[in-house]
Parts: sequence; structure tokens; C-alpha cells
Amino acid sequence: MWKYIRQYLFPAVIAGLFMVGEVLMDLVQPGIMSRIVDDGVLGVNNGGVSDLHLVWMLGLQMIGLVLFGGLCGSLNNAFVHFSSQNIGNEIRKDCFRRIMAFSFPQLDRFGTGSLVTRVTNDITQVQTFVSLFVRGLIRTSLLTFGSMYFMFRLNLRFGLIVLCAFPFLAGVIVFCLWKANPLFSRLQAQLDSMNAIMQEDVSGIRIIKACVREEYEKLRFGKVNGELVKTQWKTLVIFAFMNPLTNALMYMTVTVILLAGSFETGNGTGTPGIVMAALTYTTQLLNGILMLVMLFQNISRGLASWKRVKEVLESVPELTDGSFGGAEEARGEIEFRDVSFAYPGSSQNVLSHINLTIHKGETVAIMGATGCGKTSLANLIPRFYDTGTGTVLVDGIDVKEYRQEALRGKIAIAMQKSELFSMTVGENITWGLPGADDMSLKSAASIAQADNFISSMKEGYGTVIAERGMSLSGGQKQRISIARAVIRPAEIFIFDDSTSALDLKTEADLYQALKKSHPDSTKIIIAQRIASVRTADRIVVLENGRIAACGTHEELLKSCRIYQDIFHSQIGKEAQSV
Repeated sequence: MWKYIRQYLFPAVIAGLFMVGEVLMDLVQPGIMSRIVDDGVLGVNNGGVSDLHLVWMLGLQMIGLVLFGGLCGSLNNAFVHFSSQNIGNEIRKDCFRRIMAFSFPQLDRFGTGSLVTRVTNDITQVQTFVSLFVRGLIRTSLLTFGSMYFMFRLNLRFGLIVLCAFPFLAGVIVFCLWKANPLFSRLQAQLDSMNAIMQEDVSGIRIIKACVREEYEKLRFGKVNGELVKTQWKTLVIFAFMNPLTNALMYMTVTVILLAGSFETGNGTGTPGIVMAALTYTTQLLNGILMLVMLFQNISRGLASWKRVKEVLESVPELTDGSFGGAEEARGEIEFRDVSFAYPGSSQNVLSHINLTIHKGETVAIMGATGCGKTSLANLIPRFYDTGTGTVLVDGIDVKEYRQEALRGKIAIAMQKSELFSMTVGENITWGLPGADDMSLKSAASIAQADNFISSMKEGYGTVIAERGMSLSGGQKQRISIARAVIRPAEIFIFDDSTSALDLKTEADLYQALKKSHPDSTKIIIAQRIASVRTADRIVVLENGRIAACGTHEELLKSCRIYQDIFHSQIGKEAQSV
């Protein structure tokens, strides 16, 4: 954490100095009040004659000290919040940058709900920890030990009484914190689970309603929320017992001081002013200890949150950049050399011994049953995952040798699940090419067969899309996603079942327009429909992670049983002769 604190160390130190000033003002006031009572009001040292002038003089002095202490407190707050907010801001930005560099397996391991909690709630707890450490620790430490110091200076017996009570108070605090500390990590983990359910249910609200599963999801959320409340309750109960215990011990101390003070006042060895000052110092000590209890509670929770944030900050991206920045000449050739691949944590290969070469400007379709490895094969090209064995080459260079930005700059991808942002239609499309002009925008939309329906909208390309594209149909979302891909000057286009919601005519027009506008670009089409792939230069048929056949539509109809079965199931035997 020092990496972030040292950037704002100067304002934090200034805040600490102002806090010292505020506490010192609090500590000197009981002594002044003692003089006002003994010398000004009772005239203990003046034959019982009160001194009104002394009362006014010391009273004005106290008012001045209070005002100065209040100024120090206000400035302390300003500098503390400046430091803690900026430290939290730096941590949050670094966390987000690290998350953006995570590989897919790392994102899966942490989970979206957990990452959201860590970047929001956990970092807020860290901010509170820093704020309390600078403000609270200085104040409570000075107030606690300063009160004891002034108590000893005031009256040795009173100081010893407080000192005898201190080990019991410390024991209660340490025991309660020891019991509560493990609950803080559990609390944040349960918050992860609750956020994950919230995210899933809000994203999938339509399917929840369609399947009439609202009650089930309410129960699921309620169960997780109940566990969270149960943990919070345990924490609160611990501190609920701790506060009365510390109060009882302190008020017993106050009672003993009153008894001792009455005895000393009666035999003339003490004065009412000294007893009053001792009670004030005891009250300050009590407040300091109670604040210390709350401080340790928040610090414990802040440290638990920092541990979770630190896991994100210290996670090293699993995919390291190579040094190759890409060739000047655009080519777009792809080669798989004996590639096998299994997802992290799994021992079963999704792809086995794949050997395939895709030439520049070629359109290659990939077909096969669900789960045969089509998307996995495509994901290896932009290096979303690394191969287990074998090599994937783009333009003759191993993808591991590329800088990731350079490699992915050569590739444009349109996925089956259309991810749209809460911004205008035009901004969603130019997301693929920031700074693109209106001509490029309309051209990409026209290729994607999206210009007509976008232009018919009330605000046209300036129409704001609802969250996750909920205001659009599935086909409209897919066409905007495709436009976002084709606006890029890419050498390789990958369409991962991204036209599944389009009718056959729209799909055919799309591929024809794409071929015309990007004749030299390599195109990889993953699809389930024969009609989507029959015009491709080659069709690769996958079965159980292996290439079962590769050829044109006509060749596969003659030689590949799997392709024949797909063709017959979709089009029918009678269409074979057409």
C-alpha cells in the first residue's frame, strides 16, 4: 500500500500535524478548567475569595483554544479526505487496468461479481482504512495516552487508578477483535456471491420471467443475503458486548476516582477543580478507547479488503506480450500446426492435432456439432488462449511472438452474443475504430445490412441504445456488432456464429457486400446453417475436436458423412439434386 500512500504522503503528514494540534487543544482545557474552578470561583489559593478577572481571562483563553482546535480539526478533515480519496482513486485505476490485462481464465477464476466487489466496496474500505489510520489513530492514541500523562501530572493516585484499569480494557478489546477479525473476510466473500447473483439475474431477467423462475431466484438471493446478514449480525453482536463492557470498566474507574477525590478533598490534600479535571481526563480517555475500538474494527476490515484488492494488483497477466509488432505488408494468412488445446483446469482436450492453413483472402467456414471446438479454434487466432501443444501462426509468425495489441489489430471479430454499450448506435459501431468519419460509419452499417433500420430510427445513428441493447431485436444487435467489426481495416475477419439471428437473404447480402468491400481480407465463418457456409472457398468439418473433413460444399456432399447428415437434416434429401 506504501506505493500509493507515498504519492500523497505530504498532505497526509500535514493532516496528522493538524490532528496533533486539535488533540493538544482538547488535552490542555481540563487543566485550565481546574484553575477556573479552584482559583477563579472557589478561591482555594486566595483565602476563599473568588477572582472574576481570572475567570474571564481563562475563559477567553479556553474559547480561543477551542476555536483553534476546531480550525485544526477542519483542516485535518480536508487533508485526510484529499489523501484517502486520491489513494483510493489510484488503487481503483490500477485494479481496473490490471483486470483489463487479465486473460479469460483469470477472469473466470475471480468471477465478475468478485471483481466488481473488489473494485468498489473493497477499495472503499481501504479508503476508509487510510482515512482512519491518519485521522483516527493519531487522535485516539494521543487522546488515550495524553489523557493518562496529564492525569499523572495532575494527581499520581488518579493516574494509578486509570493505569490499573487499562489492562482489563485492552484485554476486552483484543479478545473481541480476535473473535471478529475472521468474519470480515467471510463478509466480503459473501458480498461477492450476492453481487454475482445480482449481476446474473439482472442480465438474465427475461429468461427468468419466461421460465417463471422469479420465486426461485428470490429464494436463491434471499439465502445468500441471509448468510451475509448472519455474518454481519455475529460481528455486530461481538462489538455490542464489547462496548458495554468497556463502558462499565471505565465508569467503575470514574467511580473509584470520585471516591478517592472526595477523600482527598475532605482531608485537604485535593481540590474540587482537580477532581473535575481528573473526571474530564477520564472521560476523554473513555472516548479515546471507544474510538480505538471502532478504529481497530474498521482497520481490521480495511486490511481484509486490502488483501483482496492486493490479489488483483499482484496477479500477473498469464498471456505475456511478444516483441513482434507486425509486418508492414498486410497478408492475413493463418496456419495451425499440430495444435491441441484444453481449457485451464481441464485435462480433456477440446482440440487435438489440428493442422490447417488458411490463405490470404480466402473464406473458410467451420462447421460441426455443438461442443466440437469451433469457437475454441477461432479463439486461438487472436490469442485469447494459448495452445497446449503445437503452434498458431499469423503471417508466418507464432502468435505468442506478437505484441497482443499488434496481433489483435489485424483481426476483427463479431461474436454470436452481441455486446452493446449504453451509448448511441454510431458510437457502438465506431467503438471498433475510434475517430472513424461518417462515411466509414455508414459504409460499415451498409455492409452489415444495418443502415436501413438505423436510418429509420427517430434519432438515426444518434439513437441511444438501452443497456445491453435491450431496446433492439436480436438481428439488429447482431448487425450493429458486425458493423463494429467490418469498420476496422482488418486483415482477418472472424464471424463466430454472428449471423444466427439473421434471415438467409440478409445473411447472403451481408457476405456478398463483405466480399466486395474486403476482397483481400481472410474471412473465417463459424456457423450452424448449411446456407451460411455453402459459398465459402473451403468448409472445415470438426468432430470431437479433430478435423474430420475439409473441402468445398460440393466435395463434402460427396465424401463427408457428417456434412451429409447436417445437410439432410437442414435442407432435405430432395434438395441435394437441386
